[in-house]
Amino acid sequence: MERIIEEIREDLSRRIAVAADRLTDRTLAEDPAYAALLGRAELRERIHDALRQAVEGLLRSSRGLPVELADARAVGALRAEQGLPLTSLLRTYRRGGRLLWQSLTEAVTAHDRAALPRLLPGATALWDVLDQMTDAVTESYRRAEAAHGDRDREHRAALLDVLLDGGVGPLAAAGEVSAAEVSAAEAAAARLGLPERGRFTVVVLAADASGAPVVPAGTGAPTGGTGAASAPRVLWRIRADGEIGLVELGHHPLESVRELLAPLGVRAGVGPVVAAPADVARAHRLAALALRTAPESEGPRTALLDERLPAALVAAEAELAGRLRQVVLGPVLALPAQDRRTLLTTLGTWLACQGSTTDAAQRLYCHRNTVSNRLRRLEQLTGRSLSDPRQVVELALAHAAVLQRVEAEPATRPAAPDPRASRTPGGTARRSPRRRV
Repeated sequence: MERIIEEIREDLSRRIAVAADRLTDRTLAEDPAYAALLGRAELRERIHDALRQAVEGLLRSSRGLPVELADARAVGALRAEQGLPLTSLLRTYRRGGRLLWQSLTEAVTAHDRAALPRLLPGATALWDVLDQMTDAVTESYRRAEAAHGDRDREHRAALLDVLLDGGVGPLAAAGEVSAAEVSAAEAAAARLGLPERGRFTVVVLAADASGAPVVPAGTGAPTGGTGAASAPRVLWRIRADGEIGLVELGHHPLESVRELLAPLGVRAGVGPVVAAPADVARAHRLAALALRTAPESEGPRTALLDERLPAALVAAEAELAGRLRQVVLGPVLALPAQDRRTLLTTLGTWLACQGSTTDAAQRLYCHRNTVSNRLRRLEQLTGRSLSDPRQVVELALAHAAVLQRVEAEPATRPAAPDPRASRTPGGTARRSPRRRV
């Protein structure tokens, strides 16, 4: 094989140059990706080099030497960085291999037709060389593509952090942002493809006990429905302390986030709707607060901040929450564990039933009089009347404070209302557990 190629080298070089011209013109005419990426002169030079390297690889192979693949690897990495589809790159290599074999047979025929049988064993060797070159191109391309994807994900994560964390100074603590922070947020939003003005919110997921992420595969990339109208767009951010989603609501109502999160089967907190990227950090802080209002005992649920503002107020002020627990429910908390759990569960159920003693009794699987007796005892212990709306508010907030405390201390958690019970029907009258006189 080496001898034949040496005999036709000059003619083969001319034919390879013609083949490079033909393949360049065909590639530019038929492949828009190449046409958008390279000019004719550069593409022709690259194709010509690849054809010559294939010939040199054939010669090295005939001598028992390994094929030099450094240039092929360099081309694969370069095209991945440039964003050329791998299919386009491999198609050009395959077409080049066919043209090279055609050039070889034509050159041998022109030199000595009788020498053609000596060329045939070289077909297998040539395709082996071409396979090695395309394998090297593919491997290098995919490595570069993976590295590029990692950089893209890291860059996206950094941009999301700018929006989610915002400032950390006194202005941020007061719920305000500086001009510099506004500018940084707007720049980050633009690079993430988010509008300058819109409807955004933030979702904070409760940490999974196993530590495994619960958001869908492809974390960091936008997720949502199959079409633009089917679901809001979400940009997910996985951190060591949890998972956060920046939601671009568009025209969707805030309540649509519940449907979006339902398949995940986890507790989640949802912040308020904000209109500007610079306000996303505030939505993030409030989403984390909303999550704290959804006790683990309630199971998977999505807590919207605007629906749980009283509990959020309690969660936001740990010191005042502790004082509230002690001042309002201190005598109840001092009871033996069983009595304490019974009274707190009864109070929580009565509140959840909108003050209906009958519905609370159904949920607790006991007689209505039993619920009334427990609530009267609670009134006596606390000095609060469940007939006084202001004192009911105090008891409700104190109860929320107790739930949030036992969430951090699960060993002391009071029994939760039975989850099988239905919600109170609409229109149920609110009633005090004791008669008015």
